[in-house]
Amino acid sequence: MVAVNAPYVAGFLAFREVPFLVEALQRLERKEPGLRPQVLLVDGNGILHHRGFGIACHLGVLTGLPCVGVAKNLLQVDGLANDELHKEQIQDLQAGGDTFPLLSTSGKILGMALRSYAKSTKPVYVSVGHKMSLLSAVQLVHSCCRYRVPEPIRQVRTGFQVEGWCWRPQAKGPADLPICRVSCRLTLRVVVDLMAARRLQTWR
Repeated sequence: MVAVNAPYVAGFLAFREVPFLVEALQRLERKEPGLRPQVLLVDGNGILHHRGFGIACHLGVLTGLPCVGVAKNLLQVDGLANDELHKEQIQDLQAGGDTFPLLSTSGKILGMALRSYAKSTKPVYVSVGHKMSLLSAVQLVHSCCRYRVPEPIRQVRTGFQVEGWCWRPQAKGPADLPICRVSCRLTLRVVVDLMAARRLQTWR
């Protein structure tokens, strides 16, 4: 548990929550330096934001880690609206992994709506946070999904234990990975090792 003193203000979530996330990552690095994450998934937005710089961008810049924003609801900003057209586009997502771009009024792609799970009728909204392309971000999020919400975020939110797999630089592929299961209760809204995401593909 952490004490949050700053009030919640829409569009300024990072100022309320990022300091605790950075502190938690610093504690992890001190206690388990070999478990430094290669990528962070954040329950929030990246460049899909009123000022183009959401919590996933903020956290990524402060930590220097690749970061991806994953939101459950559409942030209606810069021409994006949860209107009939948007609902029709959602209906056109037929299979897990299907996407459509989220375009600003100027035509800039702010993120992607992703049908992350075949049986889900609601997409998640993926946006770039830091040091990662949108295509890679979408592929990573989809790889982590057993259900609608990416597994690392879902398990943290529901209080389950998260199992991670340690990656070693000398490994040439998943078959060469010595698996080191690390069970811990994460206090973050952030996530795991990139190789853990590859392991999660076998769950779907």
